[in-house]
Amino acid sequence: MGFKLLAEVAPARPANGDRPSVGPTYRKADFGDRDPALDDTTTLYSMFESSVAQYGAANCLGHRPVVNGAPQDYVWWTYKETGAKVAALGSALQELGVPAGAKLSVFGANCPEWMLAIQACNRMSYTCVPLYDSLGENAVEYILGHSGACAVFVSKAKFSQLAGVLPKLGGQVKVVVHWGESDQASITAAEAAGASVLSVDGMLELGANRPHGAVPPKVDDLCTIMYTSGTTGQPKGVMLTHKALVARVLGSAVFMEPFVENLGPGNVFFSYLPLAHILDRSAEDFFLYAGGAIGYWRGDLAGLADDMAALKPTILAGVPRVFDKIYSGVTSKVSKSGFLKKWLFNYAFSRKLRALDRGVKAEKASPLMDRLVFNKIKNSVGGRVSLIITGGAPIARHTEDFLRVTMCCPIVQGYGLTETVAGAFFTIPDCEGMAGTVGLPQPVCAFRLESVPEMQYDACGDHPRGEICIQGPATFSGYFKDEAQTDEVLEKDGWFHTGDIGEISGDGTLKVIDRKKNIFKLSQGEYISVEMVEAVYKKNAMVEQVWVYGDSFKSYLVAVVVPVKDALMVWASQNGISGSFEEVCEEAKALEHVLDVMNVTAKEAKLRGFEKIRALHLEPEQFSVVNDTLTPSFKLRRPQLLKKYGKVIGNLYSGMS
Repeated sequence: MGFKLLAEVAPARPANGDRPSVGPTYRKADFGDRDPALDDTTTLYSMFESSVAQYGAANCLGHRPVVNGAPQDYVWWTYKETGAKVAALGSALQELGVPAGAKLSVFGANCPEWMLAIQACNRMSYTCVPLYDSLGENAVEYILGHSGACAVFVSKAKFSQLAGVLPKLGGQVKVVVHWGESDQASITAAEAAGASVLSVDGMLELGANRPHGAVPPKVDDLCTIMYTSGTTGQPKGVMLTHKALVARVLGSAVFMEPFVENLGPGNVFFSYLPLAHILDRSAEDFFLYAGGAIGYWRGDLAGLADDMAALKPTILAGVPRVFDKIYSGVTSKVSKSGFLKKWLFNYAFSRKLRALDRGVKAEKASPLMDRLVFNKIKNSVGGRVSLIITGGAPIARHTEDFLRVTMCCPIVQGYGLTETVAGAFFTIPDCEGMAGTVGLPQPVCAFRLESVPEMQYDACGDHPRGEICIQGPATFSGYFKDEAQTDEVLEKDGWFHTGDIGEISGDGTLKVIDRKKNIFKLSQGEYISVEMVEAVYKKNAMVEQVWVYGDSFKSYLVAVVVPVKDALMVWASQNGISGSFEEVCEEAKALEHVLDVMNVTAKEAKLRGFEKIRALHLEPEQFSVVNDTLTPSFKLRRPQLLKKYGKVIGNLYSGMS
């Protein structure tokens, strides 16, 4: 394909050789001994076809059937079987008149059918338009209408919602393909809206009986339009070509090669993060290239841990919100344990962390403490995890250290956006000095910092700081039907302005320290990095979620805090306060206690006076996608939070006057 492996980065990787000399030495990764004679990696279609040819008998996609309410063992399709299903599905779509270049949407929780739809799009030169399964009806209508999708794959759980939207699109959607035993009312409503409705099984049968050849896409053809979840306004459609997605896969392979022993057949990836999000999508593209197996959760949060235990994945990806919950759960149990257990955990934790910080590999840092203490925690995610990848947002240092110690395997933090096809940067496993950073740029990524004078960030100073700008083949082509917003962030020569503030360390690693849009000035002229302040307070064992707010006409911060229910109720019981969780949250003594313990955390983190919360509101309802306070990738939707809690904020400030 002739990608130029960009190295226009200052400072670049260490100069003594073409690979970093820091950290331990790892064996070269095994990507299934790919045969160059069969290998074609120009598009995602040709890449998948090459994997089918080379790994035909290996497990490819797996799911966990539920029979009479009881989950069964995982059932697998091989690469050969998956390839045959993709060919049949693509043939059926063409038989139904879906033309090359058409937009095809997918709506539902991750499952093998989701990936079949993606690969059918790649095979027939369709553009995939994924929909988060948490989206409301208005967002679904907007994305389908804006993209012009003429076909939709939909799960049983989302079919009725889709059926309610279709009449508003004026017959735009011509084909609906559903999986699961969908209700007749939804089928009838979709047909009444002018769509042909078939099940996935019906499509596979149709395609097997009426086969059509592939319509291979070109390198620069549009592969997917991924609508960002958006913290404000309408979602933006990020246009990604086959070239961009393949560049990310190949760049990841080159980057990880020296550090990971094996990523080919025999490795298992657990798919539970939304496939509509670029982090999971790019991870699954990579696994299909490498010849690994992908096991899907059953789509039920209550069964997530059980699915993970049954699958026993070797590679696990997650976002900070997921890992924060694991951290909170474990630390809460430790705090309630007896003196000896608590002492042993804290001693083992600090001892192992010191070894890891010196660059000792995870499995050699403290094997005795692993057996005595930490393997129990690792077993909670299946017991076989050999690599954890965190991305989607910056992870708090305390959570990262917790994972490094307790999961008994290397932790890799990535940085990127939908516009950069997820991970443009990655840390090197077990490398001294990498913790707390996002590591080094991937081979297909060039980056630079741009000064932001109004925030006192100087890209040319002794400690270079500024807005992170990224260029390279693994970047987006623009926002679909939105030239104005494209021009705001994408320069004509391909440099993308991320809006994130980065700092380059002396050894060339990058640390994300701020966000241009998530900063405000208090009345005394002090700038507040709100995400940094929130990250500090999230360390507190009493805090489940926190949203910090500062009024530019005031001199201090306030917050809405969702407390950890068990922790607050234990405190209430010990202090003679009765009532429900909701009632305890309204108690003045509870407010005072939570503020006191949070101020202890602030003091330990050495927050400055104006960075400390002076008043707070305890909220029993968690921030979520459903109540529109979180994006589907678990970022705070700050304008929506201000709208929801505007009166509360006003009362907090007036109460401090």
